[in-house]
Amino acid sequence: MTATEVQSGSAPAAKQDVHVDGHDVKLTPFTLLRYTLSVVLLAFSIAIVVALIFTGNTRVARDANPWVALIVTVVAIIWLSMIEGEQASLVGLPPVDPDLYKDSHPITYKVAALAFRGDNLDRYLMGRQFMVLLVVFVIGQCTSPLDPTVDVLGLPAGVKFVFLDIGLATIVFTCVLGQLTTQVNSSHCMIDFVNNYFALFTLYVAMTIEFTGVMHSAYLIQNILAAVSGKPIQSNEPPKTGFTFAFFWGRVLMSLAILAFCVTVVLYALLNGYTSVSVKYPSISPPLAVVLLFFFMSVVGCLEGMQIAFFAVAKIPASERGSGIFGKKTCDILFSGNGQNLPGFMIGRQLTVVCSFFLVGSFTSLTIVPGEGNNIFGVSDSAQAFLNYGFQGAVMTTILASITWQYAASAFPIAFMNSPVTYVLLLVALALEFTGICAGAWVLALLQKKMMGFQYDEVYVGTPEDRIANNHPD
Repeated sequence: MTATEVQSGSAPAAKQDVHVDGHDVKLTPFTLLRYTLSVVLLAFSIAIVVALIFTGNTRVARDANPWVALIVTVVAIIWLSMIEGEQASLVGLPPVDPDLYKDSHPITYKVAALAFRGDNLDRYLMGRQFMVLLVVFVIGQCTSPLDPTVDVLGLPAGVKFVFLDIGLATIVFTCVLGQLTTQVNSSHCMIDFVNNYFALFTLYVAMTIEFTGVMHSAYLIQNILAAVSGKPIQSNEPPKTGFTFAFFWGRVLMSLAILAFCVTVVLYALLNGYTSVSVKYPSISPPLAVVLLFFFMSVVGCLEGMQIAFFAVAKIPASERGSGIFGKKTCDILFSGNGQNLPGFMIGRQLTVVCSFFLVGSFTSLTIVPGEGNNIFGVSDSAQAFLNYGFQGAVMTTILASITWQYAASAFPIAFMNSPVTYVLLLVALALEFTGICAGAWVLALLQKKMMGFQYDEVYVGTPEDRIANNHPD
């Protein structure tokens, strides 16, 4: 079968062998060296984190037991990998006619039918963002040391400080196993990746989280930014009226109340030394802790906004991408040559964002022991135990350090491009990617692809040109 022989109508999508290796990475001695060192680093990181868990020196290991902490970590990593991979699939699949994979991939068709109905994709993306933060915070509670003086495998103090206290080990295996591996595959194997009920379940969970309204204050910010920028909010649904209007804005008000409570809890705890950061880094004063929290949240926000701005300006003429000196420098780096610096930024960005997530988790998880009369604002013991795990941090970070910045970058992409902070963070992200810390993700992605039998999307539906030739244009 040739590359243009894409099946029409609702007939099964036939495989096209010409595309089987269309996106494979060409191996060089330097690439192999980076892959090898990254895999060794990953194995070492996993080993010392597991050893840490079985010392009982993490919150979940202490409060439950080490086996619970290990199992929760494994489940969280697996679910995070689906959350991250499914996003790439659902963002990339809308242009492709679902009839091309309706019969060959029935579950993918179900996922697409739900996700692409009305504004469901936007709802999924909001719920998914909170899921990522919550899962990463849970991983942090399972794998971050409570007492930095506890011995782990007899490691030197410097090694233990870098890999466990700072959290490099957890950052590496979270990025490689929980994010980049499935992102590599799902970016080109979208149809195969979500052809399972785990993906369908994850989609329903994300949309349920959005439906609860916990994140709805972000919609208020979106409306404000749309009004300021003069760019109307794109919607595939009719304007809200009657009960739908009241229900939507009622959830916005509820979300604002929840956000205010979360911010108040975090600031009160930081100023009174009731957070994990006060235990791990006692030299950090409460006022400095507040400053550092908002600094790391700002870093997350800038990086979240940068990816939106970069993809937005990629679609406009080069002469309109940036007028300032830093905007031009940023574009020169991003779009020069074959454009490989853009995916390179995405990898370095992932490392920086996850690192910031874990640091924010230390600043927002509480250390108040329930039942001793010190419960924050006099809440019940069960509520205090819940707050200790950092739910308030996940809400606060999702809205203030993630979604808000994404909306801002969408409304003002050129302003983001012209910022010197954007230029500096781009250089940092590319430097981190160059180190090859997460290069092992490509190795694991190849193993996953072979084990799961993933095929590139072109094998099933052809290229955009093929689809045009067969009356299935994007």
